[in-house]
Amino acid sequence: MSDVTAEIATPHPVAYRGGGFAPGPRRWVGFMVFAVLIIIAEWGTRSGWISALTLPKPSDVLETFGELYTSGLLFQHLGPSLSRLFMGALIGVSAGVAVGVMIGLFSYVRAGMAPLVAAIFPIPKIALLPLFVIWFGIGEGSKYALIAFGTFTPTVVATYGAVDNVDRTLIRMGQSFGLSWFSIVSKIVLPGAMPGILSGLRISLAIAIILLVAAEMLGAEYGIGAYILEAGALYDLERLFAGVVILSVLGVLVSAAVGLAERRLLDWRV
Repeated sequence: MSDVTAEIATPHPVAYRGGGFAPGPRRWVGFMVFAVLIIIAEWGTRSGWISALTLPKPSDVLETFGELYTSGLLFQHLGPSLSRLFMGALIGVSAGVAVGVMIGLFSYVRAGMAPLVAAIFPIPKIALLPLFVIWFGIGEGSKYALIAFGTFTPTVVATYGAVDNVDRTLIRMGQSFGLSWFSIVSKIVLPGAMPGILSGLRISLAIAIILLVAAEMLGAEYGIGAYILEAGALYDLERLFAGVVILSVLGVLVSAAVGLAERRLLDWRV
């Protein structure tokens, strides 16, 4: 009995389970998925199972990338696209977060702006491109305006939804401790809403890339959209898919940047 009692009295380490359902990093799985798809496409096009008229060989697309890089055309097209994406998304996201926070905090702003945002949100932004060209000209202004407007409305919706979802118990607790309105907003509301804001940012930036291509297909000499449009007009599938892959890589990098921001800004989460 003494041995049993000693065994019961001996403390046993218990694994910490506070992490909840946090997914662990499995980056190699994503690389494997891409690798398998590329191998299937290469095998299918070489064996004739996939027609060369519908899908080019990935090796030919890679060769096209090499030609783009050595000729300097890659950066000649990529530079203007990144500039337009950055400026347009910066304007749209900044304005969207500001308006969304005000809608979430102030009743009069919500009463005036929420119906307006609900009316604007379903409008296809690409359909407004001719109107932006009339307003801002065929140059860079119309492209910035389209991207900014396209990222503004989803950012507003995600932001005020995130503010609404902040736990009201925490706000009442801050009030009971005598915190000022500004302290409650800066220390409770904004940190609590940040996960929803960053999730909305992923969607907004994906929309920004789509609108970037649409804007560059109208009146742009250089840019990924102009490159894809030219390749499609010439039915050059290798160049067309090279442009599509560039956009996909750009989307992955943007998503990774948002993920890095999440890890930095949300490190308070377990």
